[in-house]
Amino acid sequence: MLTLLQSSQCNDGRTWNSMDGKTKTEKAILRLDDQEIELPIFTGSEGEKAIDISSLRKQSGYITLDPGYVNTGMTKSSICFIDGEEGILRYRGYPIEQLAANSNFVETSYLLIHGELPTPEQYEQFRQSLRRHSMIHEDMRHFFDGFPSSAHPMAILSAMVLGLSTFYTENENPEQDTDIDLTVCRLLSKVRTLASFSFKKSIGQPFIYPDNSLSYCGNFLHMMFRVPAEPYHVDPEVERALNLLLILHADHEQNCSTATVRMAGSALTNLYACIAAGITSLWGSRHGGANQAVLDQLATIHEGDWDVARYIELVKDKNSSVRLMGFGHRVYKNYDPRAKIIKEACDRLLDHLGVQDPLLDIARRLEEVALNDSYFVDRNLYPNVDFYSGIMYRAIGIPINMFTVMFALGRLPGWIAHWLEMRSDPDDRIHRPRQIYNGVKLRDYPV
Repeated sequence: MLTLLQSSQCNDGRTWNSMDGKTKTEKAILRLDDQEIELPIFTGSEGEKAIDISSLRKQSGYITLDPGYVNTGMTKSSICFIDGEEGILRYRGYPIEQLAANSNFVETSYLLIHGELPTPEQYEQFRQSLRRHSMIHEDMRHFFDGFPSSAHPMAILSAMVLGLSTFYTENENPEQDTDIDLTVCRLLSKVRTLASFSFKKSIGQPFIYPDNSLSYCGNFLHMMFRVPAEPYHVDPEVERALNLLLILHADHEQNCSTATVRMAGSALTNLYACIAAGITSLWGSRHGGANQAVLDQLATIHEGDWDVARYIELVKDKNSSVRLMGFGHRVYKNYDPRAKIIKEACDRLLDHLGVQDPLLDIARRLEEVALNDSYFVDRNLYPNVDFYSGIMYRAIGIPINMFTVMFALGRLPGWIAHWLEMRSDPDDRIHRPRQIYNGVKLRDYPV
């Protein structure tokens, strides 16, 4: 039995919040048989409440069991706030809608990593640092020769990011990294170059070196799509769309890949290795591969000349294996705020490019039918960020096997911000989840 008790307010009137961890005004009493255990209750700056069970096993011998960490907070963080019921996403307090409308990816990266928007001087210094570190060591180009042309770009990217740690050995021990800002800028800039080289490797084209006269996103598009035989002009609308996509993917609280970065970092692993771990975690179809699954679904409907209403009925049939990809979210029980932004941007981009994509028409029809069906509304199954992002990447010219690479490029500043926050947390310790053993009991080896 668990009882929540409100303790008396402190004499000085303080209440506990996420910025002041010393004063606790509430506690929970857990009753196990005839034992009572007091557990502190923490309240975040947005009113979220958590019961601190860090001393539970010591006091009672019990642990909690929470498959998938559905109800478990692994840390306190000031980077990203999500209210899934209300459909709210904020980076460092700024609504995602405002950042999408007014910021760019470089500025948003600075915000996530440093905690505040940069002054004009700070922004220019940060931008110039990213430009200076866009090249990779020439020896790393030869690494690509060892990968088969069929290698997935995510496999190449994770290997190459880990390879960066062999060239910047001063970062092997994070506690001895005396210039972490330099490490951060190297990563943000070079991962973009590695991602584009991974794409060129997969299609057999020569690598295109960075052009530091271009913007962050413009330079990436230049390295992706320019060929030596022809000039390439960065389309401002495509650059704008890419900026938006990267901003919307820049952070999303303690998702699988971010938790992986933190898990690896808790062992005092260097930043390059932690980011490589995050990339491999993101690769999975349940995480970063979701927008690819959406595009595959739309293509199946189009190529099979499916009636959308009939497809929706199959989705609702519990005996059918058909699932509606791009709807629903582990956190959001409302419309994903990023999906609203991407839907409008998708319309704008395709209109600008003059693209008539039948998959977009199918997506619009799916959304219309699903949002007017009580089956989906009652289950809080609304479009998520993956529903339209794949169509935008497809319009830009980015192939499906690069979708997760683009996700990684966008999520990079969030991963870095969480790694830095964890590194500076005095309460951080190596992550070591418990388990409940349900295997065979003690038995003797046969002799």
